[in-house]
Amino acid sequence: MTKRAITTEDFMSIEVFSDPQFSPDGTAYAYVSTTINDKKEYQSNLFVQNLNEKSSKQWTFGHNKNSNPRFSPDGKSVVFQSTRSGVPQLWLLPLDGGEAKQLTTFKNGAVNPEWSKDGKSLIFTASLEKDDDVTNQKELTKEERQKEKEEKSKKPLHVKNLKYKSDASGFLDEKKSQIVRYELETETFTQLTEGDHHHGYQDISPDGSTILFVGNLIEDSDYELKSDIYTLDTATKEITKLTDSKGSYYSARFSPSGNKIAYLGHKQQYLNATLTELYIYDIQTRETTCLSESWDFPIGDLIAGDTRLGSSESGPTWSNDEEKIFFIGSNHGATHLYEVSLNGELKELYNVDSHVFGFSYSQTEDTFIVGVSSPTNPCNFYLLDSESNVKQLTDANRDFLDEVAVGTPERISFKAKDDWDVHGWLLRPYGFEEGKKYPLVLEIHGGPHVMYGQTFFHEMQLLAAQGYVVLYVNPRGSHGHGQEFVNACRSDYGGGDYNDLMSAVDYAVETYNFVDADRLGVTGGSYGGFMTNWIVGHTNRFKAAVTQRSISNWLSFYGVSDIGYFFNKWQHGYDLLEDPKALWDISPLKYADQVETPLLILHSEQDYRCPIEQGEQLFVTLKHLKKEVEFVRFPGANHELSRSGKPELRIERLNHICGWFEKHL
Repeated sequence: MTKRAITTEDFMSIEVFSDPQFSPDGTAYAYVSTTINDKKEYQSNLFVQNLNEKSSKQWTFGHNKNSNPRFSPDGKSVVFQSTRSGVPQLWLLPLDGGEAKQLTTFKNGAVNPEWSKDGKSLIFTASLEKDDDVTNQKELTKEERQKEKEEKSKKPLHVKNLKYKSDASGFLDEKKSQIVRYELETETFTQLTEGDHHHGYQDISPDGSTILFVGNLIEDSDYELKSDIYTLDTATKEITKLTDSKGSYYSARFSPSGNKIAYLGHKQQYLNATLTELYIYDIQTRETTCLSESWDFPIGDLIAGDTRLGSSESGPTWSNDEEKIFFIGSNHGATHLYEVSLNGELKELYNVDSHVFGFSYSQTEDTFIVGVSSPTNPCNFYLLDSESNVKQLTDANRDFLDEVAVGTPERISFKAKDDWDVHGWLLRPYGFEEGKKYPLVLEIHGGPHVMYGQTFFHEMQLLAAQGYVVLYVNPRGSHGHGQEFVNACRSDYGGGDYNDLMSAVDYAVETYNFVDADRLGVTGGSYGGFMTNWIVGHTNRFKAAVTQRSISNWLSFYGVSDIGYFFNKWQHGYDLLEDPKALWDISPLKYADQVETPLLILHSEQDYRCPIEQGEQLFVTLKHLKKEVEFVRFPGANHELSRSGKPELRIERLNHICGWFEKHL
């Protein structure tokens, strides 16, 4: 039976897995499943699977968001966070039967729970005001929360700090993330950190005496984009800084003995284009060693996609014998599971050409649960043993994949005009027929320092289903091809990166006789939106363009974006006051009079990363010049619309993209 073409709404049928967590004895694992319910709302629930059984058992139910399952050290219970009472709170589920018990009633919620190694206490993070008392926290009712929200909306926002808004969180207030301990036997809370700084919990030592956290505790933290790793003595609350305040450091983990600490970060040599390194800190000698000094790929999962919901562990994780460290790395459009010994010997444990989005390691069994996505399968979990044997554990989205045709992208590589090597993918249209000509759509990722890769991408599959050849590549500035490559777009926006993208189109047209060179479209979001704007101002070869959450004017971006005050300097080498002419010269708005390509502008009203005024300026200018342009504004959405926005708005966005290309191509 012929499978049907994928549709706009099909992303709502996809089940997304995340956060695998081994049980202490290594015989089972828990995970999070996120779906979209009949109310067109995201919901997530917890599942568990015994490794000897073929199917999973569902632990939580309902339309809430349940996440972060963490087994107690004795394996008898699981702590997790849930929004079932209104805001995220911590709940305890006994595994021998019975209902989950609510542990916290913090006004602003409690998140990211972790067990102490002896199982007697829980460590978590809470958003607290300066004078909040953790021993007397009461969550608001739904009515009280609504009333507080309405009252807040009527008051003026008094801004004192440079960092006063965030695309993820909106306008910021005086609350800070603090680390809190909960004693299970006495049911008492103790606030472990305080002050006018955020504290990001990382790990607790095996003996429970020391906590690792990440923060920026310097006096001028409002102006410094750095983070350090600190230790906190749980008895005295004494804080000690371990790192050098010269960069960004995070993901710190104690070794099983507690004698060493593994952590990630870099010294910002290339600012936000710097590859992530892996460090080891010896607690006895206070010496730091960089294990990744000779590597030329970044640690972490840097693949861009639109079907990843929920977070997962990416390392560093210690082996049971304390001789090795495991982590995910991004390389040439794929992510792999790696192992490195303390003497720097690197080994790939799982190197299938795919997207490893998370893993869990069992110290008792020396095995892994590996979460994997591929261009033709959204997600599944696999068991990887110490002998490199792989066993598939789940078969997620089977009904969906049996019904819907999913295309396999072809890897491509070519030389750019200046002889740089560029890599990417080409996806043929649904129902492809030899001898027939098809229009092509060029997709450009955001960042710019992320990468397209071997993952499931609904939008790419949808465009192919609509009858387009889909071309997506990693131009210079993308991760996965070394430090020189990822740094190459800095101070050169619209230069080498533009040439890479035009070379990709040239390659596709010259190599594939089914590509219709007279029917080319282009689209992208964020940096990809900037590049779309830049392209239509510098060439008329495209017959249609859709720019999303874009940048059109670097001069105004400096003052309106939540990152503008440093992003211009980091990416272009100068800010507004240093060289306004140079910023204007690389602003697509300057070239609006040269635009002949019909342009659709999509932008979210609550986008604080690339604020909507960027789209407004472009629309008004082009419309005033009587160009063919339309503007769609998405209410209540932010910069993440295409990935985690409201499902109904995501459908609207995709329909507008498909409709524009259908009209003009």
